[in-house]
Amino acid sequence: MNFENMKTMTNIGRRTFLRGMGTSALALPWMESLAVGSNHFQIPQRAAFYYVPIGVVRKTFFPGEEKSAVQQKFTNDNYDAGSTRSNIQVGLHDLQLTPTMKPLEGLKDKVTLITGLDRTFQPGTDVHAQCASCFLSSASPFSLKHTPYPQARSLDHIIADEIGKDTPFKTLEFSCNSHKDNKESIQFDNISWYGTEHVAPSMRDPLLAYRRLFKSDERSAYQNITDLVLDDARSLKKDLGYSDQQKFGEYFESIRAIETQISRLDGMKNELSKVDLDIPMDGKLPRGEYIRLMGDLMVASLQSGLTNVATFMVGPERWDTPYLFESLFDKPKSHHMMSHNQGKFVEDLIKVDHFYMEQFAYLCEKMNRIEEVNGKTLLDNIMFTYGSGLGDGSTHQYSALPILVAGSGGGKLITGKHLNVSAKSGLVKKVGGTYKTPEGGVPLANLWLSQANAMGLKLDRFADSTGMISSLFA
Repeated sequence: MNFENMKTMTNIGRRTFLRGMGTSALALPWMESLAVGSNHFQIPQRAAFYYVPIGVVRKTFFPGEEKSAVQQKFTNDNYDAGSTRSNIQVGLHDLQLTPTMKPLEGLKDKVTLITGLDRTFQPGTDVHAQCASCFLSSASPFSLKHTPYPQARSLDHIIADEIGKDTPFKTLEFSCNSHKDNKESIQFDNISWYGTEHVAPSMRDPLLAYRRLFKSDERSAYQNITDLVLDDARSLKKDLGYSDQQKFGEYFESIRAIETQISRLDGMKNELSKVDLDIPMDGKLPRGEYIRLMGDLMVASLQSGLTNVATFMVGPERWDTPYLFESLFDKPKSHHMMSHNQGKFVEDLIKVDHFYMEQFAYLCEKMNRIEEVNGKTLLDNIMFTYGSGLGDGSTHQYSALPILVAGSGGGKLITGKHLNVSAKSGLVKKVGGTYKTPEGGVPLANLWLSQANAMGLKLDRFADSTGMISSLFA
């Protein structure tokens, strides 16, 4: 919430704390001490998407699939696809946290697992290029410009047309691909699209992202954001009650914590410039720290009203350059290369899945600590979707996708449940080296249609949707 929107309901008049890059404004969290009539305040609609590359190991992610077969190699034709058919009936069930989902233990009542969702795959095309680039559009092959790799306007931008009209940034796109070796096309490294073949470039350098979002171009590049607002904030403090003074302090401490990390990065960059290394400075950060730092920037942007819509790509598809996942391995490893031999690397792949879930849980927990005007948290008031374009990291299929939704969008969606929308969804067997198109699953586009309408849009159809998921609504 920014002060421009607050001015009609506070007893202090309008205060502009910070303007950066010509458009961005630092906003404050809700302060009930300042409200004249909080019953008139409307919590903004917000949505964010957390994309995981390469799919997951099914047996440790999906309830009821503990005995799922492990594909030995990607090229094998002897996969027991029938073992991935859900043995859970269609409908709502209590959420059972599998080993991969264990990091969500403290938020179990605010998360819903959705199973049985499929996407269309065109045999003969590269699996990864289409799975990432069309994840949020659900565009079918050859549906646009007769190409098997269609990029339609993605869901985040369609939603932002409705709920992002009054924010400094209609959408924000974050990526945790620190590599600069652009060996792959944009289809592998982007999930957000303005429209056909027009990518929405993502921010992946935390220093540059911080300056874009929170710096004033009227001060030096290294001036602390907090210093810019404290003078004005001191005059405001007398109007705050005790609890709001605490909230005020916590908010600026969170921004200060980001600054500390950014300063560390900046110093690191200066040191690295003295040696002959062609490595991005963010690539020297431990993997988890880098992801959490970018996530902190996203959460701060959503909290402060810089944007209501964000995408967060935790890693690129099929990028074979290895990452050092701290605490997991003693040397860098390629997630993609390991996925091609699940029989050999299954335990390592399970560790990577758990690692990415830990980062998602970190962001959810951070949102859940931010109180808003309606007595709920930022997590309660957002739809934060975790997902991958592949249902299984080994077979590289588009069926039976791993999807989680954290938050209820302000009470619109159910939480704390496992919703299975199709008992027929599952992986299919290879025939002559080619996977058949799955039959019986529910289109992923049905979820996107449901979320769009929950955000206030009045859509009858989205991509290849067949209807809304009515059981998802509270």
